[in-house]
Amino acid sequence: MSSASTAPALPPRPSGSTPVLAAVPEPLPEPNSRLLLGVLIATVLLPRLLVMPVNENFYGDAVARTELAERWAREPHLMTSYADGAYQFGPLHLYLVGAALKVVPDKALAGRLVSLLFGVLAVVPLFSLTRRLFGWRAGVWTCLAFSVWGMHVQMSTTAASEALSLFLMLWVFALFAEGLDENRLGPLFGAAVVLNLACATRYDAWMFIPLLTVGLVLWGEDRIAALTRAVGFGLVCLPFPLLWMQGNELAHGDPFFPIRAVDQFHAGWVQEGIARVGAWRYRLESLGFWPGVALLTLSPGVAVLGMVGMKRAWRERPDMRWLVLAAVVPAVYFTFRAAVLLDFQPLGRFTVTELAMLLPFVVPGFEASVGSRGAGVRKAVAGLAVALAVAVPVAMGLYTFRVDGGLHDSFRPVSPTSTNPVPLMQVARFLKEEVAAKGGAAVLDLDPGYLDLQLAFFSGLPDERLARVRWETFRKHLREASPEYLVRFDGGTLVADPGVKLEGRTLTLDGVAYEEQDGFSAPLHVYRRR
Repeated sequence: MSSASTAPALPPRPSGSTPVLAAVPEPLPEPNSRLLLGVLIATVLLPRLLVMPVNENFYGDAVARTELAERWAREPHLMTSYADGAYQFGPLHLYLVGAALKVVPDKALAGRLVSLLFGVLAVVPLFSLTRRLFGWRAGVWTCLAFSVWGMHVQMSTTAASEALSLFLMLWVFALFAEGLDENRLGPLFGAAVVLNLACATRYDAWMFIPLLTVGLVLWGEDRIAALTRAVGFGLVCLPFPLLWMQGNELAHGDPFFPIRAVDQFHAGWVQEGIARVGAWRYRLESLGFWPGVALLTLSPGVAVLGMVGMKRAWRERPDMRWLVLAAVVPAVYFTFRAAVLLDFQPLGRFTVTELAMLLPFVVPGFEASVGSRGAGVRKAVAGLAVALAVAVPVAMGLYTFRVDGGLHDSFRPVSPTSTNPVPLMQVARFLKEEVAAKGGAAVLDLDPGYLDLQLAFFSGLPDERLARVRWETFRKHLREASPEYLVRFDGGTLVADPGVKLEGRTLTLDGVAYEEQDGFSAPLHVYRRR
């Protein structure tokens, strides 16, 4: 009886032979997405929990932000401008820290918990973005590199705004990539809405509105459709910036008043830097700042592989050029301002979004670097990159931990560990245990480096039991609090006050003599009323 099939029969395979495809490894199936994300979240959380007990609010205006959030929490209101209590900061982070203070009264902890939450959750949009572009395994490696990124470990465990800001920007990029990949307006508009939140957090997010809008214009062959997408996206990005500009216009006569305030800080820092190292050295240091921070904080292996992968993607994947531009253009812009215009002081915290965009390109960079080389070479390169990714932040964290001066201070802003100067915390503990706990009061000098803000924050003394030279109401608080202790900083402004006389170990303030106490180290001096 003839077979119903018209396909020719396959020749019999010799006994004991191996199937032709047996030597080709089957691709690993993608694990359950929720389980995988749970594992990645736990992996990111672990190193942050390790340093959480020892890290302290110091960089990124963490203390100033917490105190402003505390004021808002006492009298909640809608902030519409610099004058409403936000000052030079975006209001969203202050709202969140203020809300956290309602739940966690410890002001040294509440803001840090906000950063920890969003710092860990950032792995979700980062994995989503990388998985869409390069596959789930690349997403896993990207998130593993992210988990040990030393600078982000610090930002996730202190009360500054970078952890929240990066979470929002990664969410923007993930939604933006989804909209482009699936050719849908919904995710693009979602990205625009989230970008409003990012703009309400940090002003450096504002430049991504024109940048991503132009990217939409240039993306795709249908120019009319591209222009339609870009116009819609741009319009949805505008509500918060326009309302914030309007509020500052009404309050100060300048819609960009907070940004100009920030620029004034940077202009002062630039002049200090030039006075310290000279103009040309300052320009050269600024020129290499972004790549230098990438190599130092992401580790040389991760940073170089990310750069190689980004270069390869630009050449071979035109659909990803928008993401490359999102990383490169802000870095070039700030570098130009710092190295050429001399009106911007490069700070590690301003590199966060751009450096994070190197991470999705690490696996493509690895493939481009090792190519078809043997398994031994691939393992050696991968092993070296992994070892450096772990060793560099661990070494830097140990190097900067509670050690002051020299390179320790230079590396501390981008280290996994964030600690205040040891002499300052010694005085702060004394004020908390011997003054605040016993209902006492203290005078605090004004330090040009803002260390008096740190001291007041960690002293545990409420405002009514502090007389701070920084306040315009200093004399009023001095009369009402009748402080028993006084803290003076080397280089502080208290000694220039007409009512102050310093003779040896005795300081007289408005006729009241204070005697210097032993056991404390410069630049702080503690005095007790006679």
